[in-house]
Amino acid sequence: DFDEIVGQEHIKKILKNSIINNKIAHAYIFTGPRGTGKTSSAKIFAKTLNCLAVKDGISCGKCENCVNFSTSPDIIEMDAASNNSVDNIRELIESVNVASSGSKYKIYIIDEVHMLTTQAWNAFLKTLEEPPSNVIFILATTDIQKVPITVLSRCQRYDFQRIDRELIFNNLKRICDLENIKYDDSSLSEISYLSEGCMRDALSILDQLSKVSDEINIDVIRCNYGTVTSEEIDNLY
Repeated sequence: DFDEIVGQEHIKKILKNSIINNKIAHAYIFTGPRGTGKTSSAKIFAKTLNCLAVKDGISCGKCENCVNFSTSPDIIEMDAASNNSVDNIRELIESVNVASSGSKYKIYIIDEVHMLTTQAWNAFLKTLEEPPSNVIFILATTDIQKVPITVLSRCQRYDFQRIDRELIFNNLKRICDLENIKYDDSSLSEISYLSEGCMRDALSILDQLSKVSDEINIDVIRCNYGTVTSEEIDNLY
């Protein structure tokens, strides 16, 4: 749920309030660096919108819609990087007019949306502007400059920021404790530094290192990534 997303407090607050106050837009666009929670937020937002027992903007996780979220025919995920043609968009537009199978909203999550072709955008514009009342589009992109201004003007825009290093450190520490991974604080601090504000990168590094050694430390990081540590850079200065 929203409380489990690390960082992006301003975005979580707005999305939760929009659900609490029932002020839902027809189209959203999430933009920002990779691995900062755009797609995760889109899925959580979609799940919460269709939850049957929302409390304070948080999904219950127990109702029929929450339990069956990953297999729901009313939650359509599409990767625009591999489905970027005008034919793909026309198929999507045709499915928009098919009634939902019982959920409150039919939600389309389109990732890497900047990869759509000009013809695909042109075909998509009318539907994006005036979709059926129960249809919501959530677009995600790492390259907002490539999205036409005519599309941006039809969407509520949310800018995701790089995640603070301390927040990444605390989350890595929490995961290590849950997974019984041995570590020292300096190594987790170094992983937070290497990730450059990208939580997904930090988790990938942690996952890889946990398979290499019984304990994650600076030497293990140096051996696997050949990096100069932030501590060494500080000492050099």
